[in-house]
Amino acid sequence: MFWRVFVLVALGVMNIVLFSRMVWGPTGILEYLELKRQYAEMEQKIADLDTQNLALSREIRLMQSDSRYMEKMIRQRLHYVRGNEILYLFDNSAKIKSGATRNDGKN
Repeated sequence: MFWRVFVLVALGVMNIVLFSRMVWGPTGILEYLELKRQYAEMEQKIADLDTQNLALSREIRLMQSDSRYMEKMIRQRLHYVRGNEILYLFDNSAKIKSGATRNDGKN
């Protein structure tokens, strides 16, 4: 009778230990869920980078083959102008509220 109780208690303790390792151990369920979350996050980053890479590839192809597109990008990004043009640059950082201008009240 003593051995039966001892074996049942030993098996119960072993089950508790194995269950705790299954849930909280280094290869347990909680670690698996964290790795699964990280994997999904990395997959999303890869998809975003693929989209960005595709857009940049299209832009490179356009720059190499379309002279009008290249001129447009140079004029837009580098503020180049032709000889008979005037370039006006506006400061977007100074946003004015309620339609008033900076020089209101000044003559």
